[in-house]
Amino acid sequence: MTTITRTNSTDPDFLKLVSLLDADLAIRNGDKHDFYSQFNTLDKIKHVVVAYEDGEPAGCGAIKEFAPNTMEVKRMFVVPSHRRKGIAENVLRELEKWASELSYSKCILETSLKQQEAIGLYRKRGYQLIPNFGQYVGVGNSICFVKQISP
Repeated sequence: MTTITRTNSTDPDFLKLVSLLDADLAIRNGDKHDFYSQFNTLDKIKHVVVAYEDGEPAGCGAIKEFAPNTMEVKRMFVVPSHRRKGIAENVLRELEKWASELSYSKCILETSLKQQEAIGLYRKRGYQLIPNFGQYVGVGNSICFVKQISP
């Protein structure tokens, strides 16, 4: 059974999952990993979701303010042995709900073109392709999305 818990970026289970995420991204992004990792610090992240499968931390995600009406989805990850169970979709749904409860009207995110499974998830959840934003402008390996949510 999957349960979702709202927490913050100091949560030990979140930190464990982020460590696994960073190891995975280091492999996927290769020599570009240092560029991306500078934008993934946890110090500005206050809203974190951890998914548990039968009591074991199985996935995570976070949101942080990008603009007064916009939250940026960050640190999405599901442990490989727990993939294809709908955990990422549940985490993303909970993050969108939380952003809406906090009176934000949209969520944006960036992912790598190398993460086709993530791109599929975001499209399935109604995210629309947008030009790369912020630090991702001109970065050929990045793809950015937006979704309007109800505050």
